Amino acid sequence: MSIRKGDMVMLIAGKDKGKTGKVLLVNKEKDRVLVEKLNFVKRHQKPTQKMRQGGVIEKEAPVHISNVMYYDEKLSKPTRLGHKILDDGKKVRFSKKSGEIIETKVK
Repeated sequence: MSIRKGDMVMLIAGKDKGKTGKVLLVNKEKDRVLVEKLNFVKRHQKPTQKMRQGGVIEKEAPVHISNVMYYDEKLSKPTRLGHKILDDGKKVRFSKKSGEIIETKVK
C-alpha cells in the first residue's frame, strides 16, 4: 500500500469528495483507511460505564483505499505515488506529478 498513517489524502469519491484530511489508521486486511474529520456517520450508543450519556453520536468511518489519493501539499493537487530504490539501497515513495521524494513522518 502506498498510503501510510500520517499522510495527507484527498477523497476522490463519496459524499466528502474533494475534501482533504490526515490518515489516522490504515487497515491492510480490509484495504480501508480512517481519515481525520471526514466520512462522519451517526451511531446510536447505549449508556455504558465509560460513557454515561447515551444517544446519537457522530464518528469517523473508514473509507476504501481506492477512494483516496495522496495530496501533494506543494502542488496543492492529488497525485499518484511511485516507488523507487535509491543508490544507497533505500526504497522510497515519490510523487508522480512533481517527482519529489516523499519523506515518511516518523513519530
